[in-house]
Amino acid sequence: MWSKDKIVARNDLASLLARWRAEGRPVVFTNGCFDLLHLGHVDYLEKARHLGGALVVGLNTDASVSCLKPGRPLQDEMSRARILASLLFVDAVVLFDEPTPLALIELVEPDILVKGDDYAISGIVGHELVLNNGGQVLTVPLVAGYSTTRIVERIRQLPS
Repeated sequence: MWSKDKIVARNDLASLLARWRAEGRPVVFTNGCFDLLHLGHVDYLEKARHLGGALVVGLNTDASVSCLKPGRPLQDEMSRARILASLLFVDAVVLFDEPTPLALIELVEPDILVKGDDYAISGIVGHELVLNNGGQVLTVPLVAGYSTTRIVERIRQLPS
């Protein structure tokens, strides 16, 4: 499958989810901005995928990122989506424009909702919905020292 084919519109997601579930593949969902893909992101996404049978990544649109992180994103949403979709362990990338991914989580109804271990379960958007539907909400360990903010700071400190 071409990476660009893994970038899925919301209205095309239902058939994909139905197919995976018919194949017995538990659906894992996570989300983020993924502005500059780094080792921390790759490790986190790979761990998330190994928790189930298919990984859906909710990706903040440019407008959504700029509301959350002033001066960002550094890369446009389609560049970020294409990079994420190129990862073998990412099965689908879906853009969302809202401040949180709750509406997308309601649509996906994941079997497993995942965030990094810098989140408490109670602070993960959609945790109540997933738990009430009989799913799991999990955190995975993050690789220490990796963040887009840290990379941007290091670049800014480089002599010109």
